[in-house]
Amino acid sequence: MSCLVYISIQPRMTRSVLFAMLLLLSIFATAQDKYTVNGYVKDASNGEELIGVTIYIPQIKAGTITNAYGFYSITLPSGTYEMQYSYVGYTPHTITIAVEKNIAYNVEMVSEATLIKEIVILDKPIDENVTSLQMSKNTLDMEQVRKLPALFGEVDIIKNIQMLPGVLTAGEGTSSFYVRGGSADQNLILIDEAPIYDPSHLFGLFSVFNADVIKDSELYKGGIPARFGGRLSSILEVRTKDGNNKEFGVSGGIGTMASRVMVEGPLKKDKSSFIVSARRSYVDLFLKAANQDNLVYFYDINAKVNWKHNNNNRFFAAFYSGRDDFKFSNEFGFAWGNKTATFRWNHLFNDRLFSNTSIIASNFDYKLELQDAVQGFKWTSNLQELSIKNDLTYFINTKNELSFGYHLTGRRFSPGSISPNTAGSIFSDVELQRMYALDHGLYVSDQQRLSDRITIDYGVRLSIFQNVGSSDVYLYDDPQDNIDISRTDTVHYGAWENIKTYVNLEPRLALRYIFADGQSVKLSYNRMVQNTHLIAAGTVPVPFNTWNPSGYYLEPQLADQVAAGYFRNLKDNTYEFSAEVYYKDIKNVTDFADNADIFFNQDLSTEFRQGKAWAYGLELMVTKREGKLTGAIGYTLSKAMRKVSGVNLDRAFAANYDRRNVVNIQAAYDMNAKWTFGANFTYSSGRPTTLPTGKFAYQNYNPDVITERNGYRLPAFHRLDLSATLTPKKNANRKWHGQWVFSVYNAYNRQNPFTIYTRTAKNEDGDVIGDGRTKEARMIYLFPILPSVTYNFKF
Repeated sequence: MSCLVYISIQPRMTRSVLFAMLLLLSIFATAQDKYTVNGYVKDASNGEELIGVTIYIPQIKAGTITNAYGFYSITLPSGTYEMQYSYVGYTPHTITIAVEKNIAYNVEMVSEATLIKEIVILDKPIDENVTSLQMSKNTLDMEQVRKLPALFGEVDIIKNIQMLPGVLTAGEGTSSFYVRGGSADQNLILIDEAPIYDPSHLFGLFSVFNADVIKDSELYKGGIPARFGGRLSSILEVRTKDGNNKEFGVSGGIGTMASRVMVEGPLKKDKSSFIVSARRSYVDLFLKAANQDNLVYFYDINAKVNWKHNNNNRFFAAFYSGRDDFKFSNEFGFAWGNKTATFRWNHLFNDRLFSNTSIIASNFDYKLELQDAVQGFKWTSNLQELSIKNDLTYFINTKNELSFGYHLTGRRFSPGSISPNTAGSIFSDVELQRMYALDHGLYVSDQQRLSDRITIDYGVRLSIFQNVGSSDVYLYDDPQDNIDISRTDTVHYGAWENIKTYVNLEPRLALRYIFADGQSVKLSYNRMVQNTHLIAAGTVPVPFNTWNPSGYYLEPQLADQVAAGYFRNLKDNTYEFSAEVYYKDIKNVTDFADNADIFFNQDLSTEFRQGKAWAYGLELMVTKREGKLTGAIGYTLSKAMRKVSGVNLDRAFAANYDRRNVVNIQAAYDMNAKWTFGANFTYSSGRPTTLPTGKFAYQNYNPDVITERNGYRLPAFHRLDLSATLTPKKNANRKWHGQWVFSVYNAYNRQNPFTIYTRTAKNEDGDVIGDGRTKEARMIYLFPILPSVTYNFKF
């Protein structure tokens, strides 16, 4: 049996290999009589590791920061040093250490409770906007997010991500987002390192992320580190809390549409802890009370345990399960959900080598069901994956930090099976064949401080993707013949037999130059490869879309992005300003032929079309971090285009999510210790849509005539949301603390179009006008003004 191997060999690939070899040869030089100080930095009140704490040593005018697991390591010549630990919202910690041997030093930092109302506690250094090497990255401040308006009172990080520069939304009622000209399936969404394939609840009214349990979340839009791969446009990394290892606590909230509860506490004080949270909507209870035989609900469950064996070994286990279920009069129903599980082991091999090993499982599935004596059926589909990852960081010295690792993921694609659910159904058991893939990723990168002003990060990721059996590959005379599709042969591949292999190098580069007066410029380049393709029928992703791997008829999607930015902090870091420009070029972007049949199509590969896409834009942002009034103003000017052979008569067309101008404003005002007011305003120019230009007569039919894909645009989208939060004065003698949140969504009742469709024109009485050939456009709107009340509690 033959197999096909595709290796992308280009001049830049040879240079990248040489580049990686020189990197490894140049960074391992170390001096004698040097010792390492390392440890973990935690919150003294609950034991949670703190991410991004700055450790600064005045004697050498250098330092480091804690990583995603709260760990730091710094190597110094023998001597006596002052080590300064600083973190916004926490009392600085300073210690003098005689470094004459390797030292493990853990720090517990105390929150500045007396200043809690005057500052914002951020998961990053106060001047990170300027000093950080990373550009095109946004870290969500959960304390600030909770002050802002939320639909039905449910704090939602996805809705806040959609307010960031460079991030677009398809409109209301969706958790999908589009980053710098990429489609929604080109975003990798992770919770505790496990992928989420559909982040929506109730078709996007809410996301799968329960804000109560979230510890940290970061969105990478560009300059993506080499440890990430698998998607073209962005990485959304969400980490959940580890659980309070000092004392037990309960918190939650009762809202208009859903309620939630969270329990956390120590299993063994200072050694082990747990956290469990649950959330459920109760629309179905209202419907039942109204004697309606319908079921509409969603739920989330998050759980996590951790155990510190010693300072060199820590273990974590995290679990997530979420599901939506809809049933209407016991006749028709559908459901979808995500499940993930992560086991993580943090290990110190020595004072400088930190390792994180993870075993990750993920499952996404959906089902459709119709109860009918003649046409009854049940449809199911799922995507499962199992991964093992080993990420290592070697803290060479104060100027070099080496990261490297290996990731292996196995995926099983089950695009659909249909079966009868009644004895007299016209349907029979049919299953689309399953597909299997192995995805390997090896990477190495070095973050190097060349001087006090210049820092670079350079690396490369090697992607090896294998489409494997057991599977049948259908052969055709011309798989893209739109008139006559007929199979000429079938080739069978046995279990684990290689069908096709794709090998690609993904170079990454980032550079930062700091000016003397609190300003910096940053540059970045990254190549990304994606081997999973969304099979979608419409503009807005819905849970009933399926995924296909790269293989015999689908090549990997490749994206090259360059970005440059200017960053400045003003008035003692009170204000942050950033301006970024980018250009992204995408090859083998996946689309479908005009009028494609993608529903339960055994020959779906004949509908695939691949072409190119490009996007460019300008992103401006001003953020105020301190004071009674905090917030951000963002503006995006962008363009996203596609050109695919066999689509739109081979002409370029605007992407479905192309919005040229977007303005977002967020503000929170702490009036006093009791009242906080919040507001969100968003404006975006209308997105493209495809409409028929007329009809023509064909026998007894009048088909639509479509002359251009995305040739029309919907009206502009804009909306204002308001909120007020009442936090009663705490009683020192009571453990119970409560908070009321009042929100108004779409405060001025704007009718924003969700989508548009055409129908035969009718008069006011509902009668067809003329011969029925005249068409009229109709818009669908989702949400009018929606007030809500939420009560949050903690004890």
